[in-house]
Amino acid sequence: MAAKKFGYVRVSTREQNPERQIHILRDEEGIDERDIYVEKESGRQFERPVYRSLVDNILREGDLLVVTELKRFGRNYGEIYKEWFHIAKEIGADIKVTSMPILDTTQSKELVGQLITDVVLAVFAYVADRGQTQLRWVDGAP
Repeated sequence: MAAKKFGYVRVSTREQNPERQIHILRDEEGIDERDIYVEKESGRQFERPVYRSLVDNILREGDLLVVTELKRFGRNYGEIYKEWFHIAKEIGADIKVTSMPILDTTQSKELVGQLITDVVLAVFAYVADRGQTQLRWVDGAP
């Protein structure tokens, strides 16, 4: 079976509009709308039905999962780190974050590229574990 390209869109509330993310995935990344999975759930944890179905039942080795921002995965960077490892290393799928070109496993198959991706994710996980004050500082807010 040929590798497929999937998009994952998440907004936290039913009032938020996922259209900007869908537009990026469909029009800029060329993902078929039927392969874009949209969820209106909090990003606090990864036990979200649409996300779990995509990762646990649909995504296969060689496929590509695209999100517009790292926080579309969730808000807990420690959990994001675990999920990234699960998808990239255990499933063997690629991941691309459109807003952070350094987080694109299709571009970094060599050891140095994988190391850079791991370090970037580890830094986010560390900052998140240090608390919200430090996280806001890293994000640029006072």
